[in-house]
Amino acid sequence: HVFCVLSLSPVLGQSWIKTMIITATLFPGTCVGSVFLMNFVAWGYRSSQAIPFGTMIVVLLIWGFVAFPLVIFGTMVGRHSRKDNKDVPRVSQIPRLIPEKQWYLKRWVFVVCGGILPFGSIFIELYFVFTSFWNYKFYYVYGFMLLVLAILMIVTMCVSIVSIYFLLSAEDHRWPWTAFSLSAATAMYMFLYAVYFFFNKTKMTGLLMTTLYFGYMALFSFGFGIMTGSIGYAAALIFVRGIYRNLKID
Repeated sequence: HVFCVLSLSPVLGQSWIKTMIITATLFPGTCVGSVFLMNFVAWGYRSSQAIPFGTMIVVLLIWGFVAFPLVIFGTMVGRHSRKDNKDVPRVSQIPRLIPEKQWYLKRWVFVVCGGILPFGSIFIELYFVFTSFWNYKFYYVYGFMLLVLAILMIVTMCVSIVSIYFLLSAEDHRWPWTAFSLSAATAMYMFLYAVYFFFNKTKMTGLLMTTLYFGYMALFSFGFGIMTGSIGYAAALIFVRGIYRNLKID
Protein backbone atom coordinates (compact mmCIF):
# COMPACT_ATOMS: atom_id res chain seq x y z
CA HIS A 1 0.00 0.00 0.00
CA VAL A 2 2.96 2.32 0.60
CA PHE A 3 4.01 1.81 -3.04
CA CYS A 4 0.44 2.52 -4.17
CA VAL A 5 0.37 5.84 -2.34
CA LEU A 6 3.86 6.80 -3.52
CA SER A 7 3.00 6.14 -7.15
CA LEU A 8 -0.58 7.46 -7.17
CA SER A 9 -0.27 10.55 -4.97
CA PRO A 10 0.25 12.92 -7.91
CA VAL A 11 -2.83 11.40 -9.58
CA LEU A 12 -5.18 10.97 -6.63
CA GLY A 13 -4.97 14.51 -5.29
CA GLN A 14 -7.57 14.88 -2.53
CA SER A 15 -9.18 11.48 -3.12
CA TRP A 16 -6.49 9.60 -1.20
CA ILE A 17 -8.84 9.04 1.76
CA LYS A 18 -11.42 7.37 -0.48
CA THR A 19 -8.67 5.24 -2.01
CA MET A 20 -7.44 4.22 1.44
CA ILE A 21 -10.92 3.12 2.53
CA ILE A 22 -11.53 1.15 -0.67
CA THR A 23 -8.12 -0.52 -0.32
CA ALA A 24 -8.90 -1.57 3.24
CA THR A 25 -12.45 -2.82 2.61
CA LEU A 26 -12.96 -3.96 -1.00
CA PHE A 27 -11.05 -7.24 -1.12
CA PRO A 28 -11.35 -8.19 2.59
CA GLY A 29 -15.05 -7.32 2.58
CA THR A 30 -15.65 -9.36 -0.55
CA CYS A 31 -13.83 -12.33 0.95
CA VAL A 32 -15.64 -12.19 4.28
CA GLY A 33 -19.06 -11.72 2.67
CA SER A 34 -18.52 -14.58 0.22
CA VAL A 35 -17.23 -16.95 2.91
CA PHE A 36 -20.22 -16.13 5.11
CA LEU A 37 -22.61 -16.98 2.27
CA MET A 38 -20.79 -20.24 1.53
CA ASN A 39 -20.79 -21.07 5.22
CA PHE A 40 -24.55 -20.67 5.43
CA VAL A 41 -24.88 -23.34 2.77
CA ALA A 42 -22.33 -25.57 4.51
CA TRP A 43 -24.05 -25.13 7.88
CA GLY A 44 -27.36 -26.08 6.26
CA TYR A 45 -25.81 -29.36 5.11
CA ARG A 46 -23.98 -29.84 8.45
CA SER A 47 -20.77 -30.15 6.48
CA SER A 48 -17.32 -30.41 8.01
CA GLN A 49 -16.18 -27.89 5.39
CA ALA A 50 -17.96 -25.11 7.28
CA ILE A 51 -15.77 -22.61 9.11
CA PRO A 52 -16.84 -22.21 12.76
CA PHE A 53 -18.66 -18.98 13.55
CA GLY A 54 -16.15 -18.11 16.25
CA THR A 55 -13.31 -18.34 13.76
CA MET A 56 -15.10 -15.91 11.46
CA ILE A 57 -15.48 -13.43 14.32
CA VAL A 58 -11.76 -13.73 15.09
CA VAL A 59 -10.95 -13.02 11.44
CA LEU A 60 -13.17 -9.92 11.53
CA LEU A 61 -11.42 -8.72 14.69
CA ILE A 62 -8.01 -9.26 13.09
CA TRP A 63 -9.12 -7.21 10.08
CA GLY A 64 -10.58 -4.42 12.23
CA PHE A 65 -7.73 -4.12 14.73
CA VAL A 66 -4.71 -5.20 12.64
CA ALA A 67 -5.25 -5.00 8.86
CA PHE A 68 -7.24 -1.74 8.74
CA PRO A 69 -4.85 0.19 11.03
CA LEU A 70 -1.91 -1.08 8.98
CA VAL A 71 -3.52 0.29 5.81
CA ILE A 72 -3.92 3.67 7.52
CA PHE A 73 -0.32 3.53 8.69
CA GLY A 74 0.90 2.62 5.20
CA THR A 75 -1.09 5.49 3.71
CA MET A 76 0.43 8.01 6.08
CA VAL A 77 3.94 6.67 5.56
CA GLY A 78 3.50 6.79 1.80
CA ARG A 79 2.14 10.34 1.77
CA HIS A 80 4.80 11.74 4.07
CA SER A 81 7.64 9.78 2.44
CA ARG A 82 6.83 11.01 -1.05
CA LYS A 83 9.26 13.62 -2.24
CA ASP A 84 8.50 16.24 -4.84
CA ASN A 85 8.65 13.82 -7.73
CA LYS A 86 10.58 15.66 -10.39
CA ASP A 87 10.35 12.65 -12.64
CA VAL A 88 6.54 12.80 -12.71
CA PRO A 89 5.51 13.91 -16.21
CA ARG A 90 4.12 17.42 -16.29
CA VAL A 91 0.85 17.42 -18.15
CA SER A 92 -1.50 20.08 -19.37
CA GLN A 93 -4.59 20.81 -17.29
CA ILE A 94 -6.73 20.76 -20.44
CA PRO A 95 -7.11 17.21 -21.81
CA ARG A 96 -6.79 16.83 -25.54
CA LEU A 97 -9.59 15.42 -27.63
CA ILE A 98 -9.13 11.74 -28.37
CA PRO A 99 -9.30 11.16 -32.13
CA GLU A 100 -11.27 8.37 -33.72
CA LYS A 101 -9.25 5.21 -34.06
CA GLN A 102 -9.51 1.75 -35.56
CA TRP A 103 -11.53 -0.85 -33.66
CA TYR A 104 -8.42 -2.83 -32.73
CA LEU A 105 -7.01 0.23 -30.91
CA LYS A 106 -10.04 0.66 -28.67
CA ARG A 107 -9.58 0.10 -24.98
CA TRP A 108 -12.03 -2.79 -24.69
CA VAL A 109 -10.02 -4.71 -27.28
CA PHE A 110 -6.87 -4.28 -25.19
CA VAL A 111 -8.74 -5.47 -22.10
CA VAL A 112 -10.20 -8.55 -23.80
CA CYS A 113 -6.96 -9.56 -25.51
CA GLY A 114 -4.54 -8.44 -22.80
CA GLY A 115 -5.08 -11.45 -20.57
CA ILE A 116 -4.60 -14.13 -23.22
CA LEU A 117 -0.79 -14.26 -23.23
CA PRO A 118 -0.37 -14.16 -19.42
CA PHE A 119 -3.00 -16.88 -19.06
CA GLY A 120 -1.24 -18.95 -21.70
CA SER A 121 1.97 -18.80 -19.68
CA ILE A 122 0.29 -20.45 -16.66
CA PHE A 123 -2.28 -22.61 -18.41
CA ILE A 124 -0.44 -25.92 -17.96
CA GLU A 125 0.47 -25.26 -14.35
CA LEU A 126 -3.12 -24.33 -13.52
CA TYR A 127 -4.23 -27.85 -14.37
CA PHE A 128 -1.91 -29.35 -11.74
CA VAL A 129 -2.82 -26.70 -9.15
CA PHE A 130 -6.56 -27.22 -9.65
CA THR A 131 -6.08 -30.99 -9.57
CA SER A 132 -4.26 -30.64 -6.26
CA PHE A 133 -7.02 -28.45 -4.82
CA TRP A 134 -10.12 -30.27 -5.99
CA ASN A 135 -9.07 -33.83 -6.87
CA TYR A 136 -6.97 -34.36 -3.75
CA LYS A 137 -3.70 -35.03 -5.57
CA PHE A 138 -0.31 -34.17 -4.09
CA TYR A 139 1.48 -31.14 -5.47
CA TYR A 140 5.19 -30.93 -4.77
CA VAL A 141 6.84 -28.98 -7.62
CA TYR A 142 6.83 -25.65 -5.79
CA GLY A 143 10.09 -24.60 -7.40
CA PHE A 144 8.53 -24.91 -10.84
CA MET A 145 5.52 -22.94 -9.61
CA LEU A 146 7.87 -20.13 -8.59
CA LEU A 147 9.38 -20.18 -12.08
CA VAL A 148 5.93 -20.03 -13.66
CA LEU A 149 5.06 -17.10 -11.40
CA ALA A 150 8.17 -15.25 -12.56
CA ILE A 151 7.26 -15.94 -16.20
CA LEU A 152 3.72 -14.68 -15.53
CA MET A 153 5.05 -11.44 -14.08
CA ILE A 154 7.40 -10.85 -17.01
CA VAL A 155 4.74 -11.59 -19.61
CA THR A 156 2.20 -9.39 -17.82
CA MET A 157 4.62 -6.47 -17.69
CA CYS A 158 5.57 -6.84 -21.35
CA VAL A 159 1.96 -7.06 -22.52
CA SER A 160 1.01 -4.03 -20.44
CA ILE A 161 3.88 -1.90 -21.75
CA VAL A 162 3.30 -2.81 -25.39
CA SER A 163 -0.45 -2.24 -25.12
CA ILE A 164 -0.02 1.14 -23.45
CA TYR A 165 2.52 2.13 -26.10
CA PHE A 166 -0.04 1.48 -28.84
CA LEU A 167 -2.74 3.25 -26.82
CA LEU A 168 -0.61 6.35 -26.40
CA SER A 169 0.43 6.21 -30.05
CA ALA A 170 -3.29 6.46 -30.88
CA GLU A 171 -3.35 9.68 -28.79
CA ASP A 172 -5.50 8.15 -26.06
CA HIS A 173 -4.29 9.39 -22.68
CA ARG A 174 -6.61 7.18 -20.61
CA TRP A 175 -3.94 4.60 -19.87
CA PRO A 176 -4.03 3.95 -16.06
CA TRP A 177 -7.24 1.93 -15.82
CA THR A 178 -6.54 0.37 -19.20
CA ALA A 179 -3.19 -0.92 -17.95
CA PHE A 180 -4.78 -2.34 -14.82
CA SER A 181 -7.79 -3.85 -16.59
CA LEU A 182 -5.93 -5.55 -19.43
CA SER A 183 -3.54 -7.15 -16.94
CA ALA A 184 -6.33 -8.15 -14.57
CA ALA A 185 -8.20 -9.77 -17.48
CA THR A 186 -6.01 -12.83 -16.90
CA ALA A 187 -8.29 -13.63 -13.96
CA MET A 188 -11.30 -13.70 -16.29
CA TYR A 189 -9.72 -16.44 -18.38
CA MET A 190 -8.68 -18.25 -15.22
CA PHE A 191 -12.28 -18.32 -14.00
CA LEU A 192 -13.51 -19.52 -17.40
CA TYR A 193 -10.95 -22.32 -17.20
CA ALA A 194 -12.23 -23.11 -13.69
CA VAL A 195 -15.74 -23.50 -15.15
CA TYR A 196 -14.38 -25.88 -17.79
CA PHE A 197 -12.42 -27.79 -15.12
CA PHE A 198 -15.54 -28.20 -12.97
CA PHE A 199 -17.65 -29.78 -15.71
CA ASN A 200 -14.94 -31.88 -17.35
CA LYS A 201 -12.32 -32.76 -14.73
CA THR A 202 -14.27 -33.14 -11.49
CA LYS A 203 -17.17 -35.26 -10.33
CA MET A 204 -18.71 -32.69 -8.02
CA THR A 205 -22.48 -32.60 -7.76
CA GLY A 206 -25.03 -30.96 -5.52
CA LEU A 207 -25.56 -27.45 -4.24
CA LEU A 208 -22.92 -27.64 -1.51
CA MET A 209 -19.97 -28.68 -3.68
CA THR A 210 -21.01 -26.36 -6.51
CA THR A 211 -21.30 -23.39 -4.15
CA LEU A 212 -17.96 -24.06 -2.49
CA TYR A 213 -16.16 -24.64 -5.78
CA PHE A 214 -17.38 -21.56 -7.61
CA GLY A 215 -17.26 -19.40 -4.48
CA TYR A 216 -13.63 -20.16 -3.73
CA MET A 217 -12.61 -20.02 -7.40
CA ALA A 218 -14.29 -16.62 -7.76
CA LEU A 219 -12.38 -15.32 -4.73
CA PHE A 220 -9.14 -16.82 -6.04
CA SER A 221 -9.68 -15.25 -9.45
CA PHE A 222 -10.56 -11.89 -7.89
CA GLY A 223 -7.36 -11.84 -5.85
CA PHE A 224 -5.35 -13.04 -8.82
CA GLY A 225 -6.80 -10.25 -10.96
CA ILE A 226 -5.82 -7.62 -8.39
CA MET A 227 -2.28 -9.03 -8.34
CA THR A 228 -1.78 -9.14 -12.11
CA GLY A 229 -3.52 -5.79 -12.56
CA SER A 230 -1.17 -4.18 -10.06
CA ILE A 231 1.85 -5.68 -11.80
CA GLY A 232 0.69 -4.42 -15.19
CA TYR A 233 -0.11 -0.96 -13.85
CA ALA A 234 3.27 -0.64 -12.11
CA ALA A 235 5.09 -1.62 -15.31
CA ALA A 236 3.03 0.83 -17.38
CA LEU A 237 3.62 3.60 -14.84
CA ILE A 238 7.39 3.16 -14.99
CA PHE A 239 7.22 3.06 -18.81
CA VAL A 240 5.10 6.21 -19.09
CA ARG A 241 7.29 8.12 -16.68
CA GLY A 242 10.37 7.01 -18.57
CA ILE A 243 9.21 8.15 -22.01
CA TYR A 244 7.66 11.44 -20.85
CA ARG A 245 10.21 12.46 -18.21
CA ASN A 246 12.07 14.96 -20.37
CA LEU A 247 9.16 16.26 -22.45
CA LYS A 248 7.95 19.82 -22.16
CA ILE A 249 4.46 21.18 -22.69
CA ASP A 250 4.08 23.10 -25.91
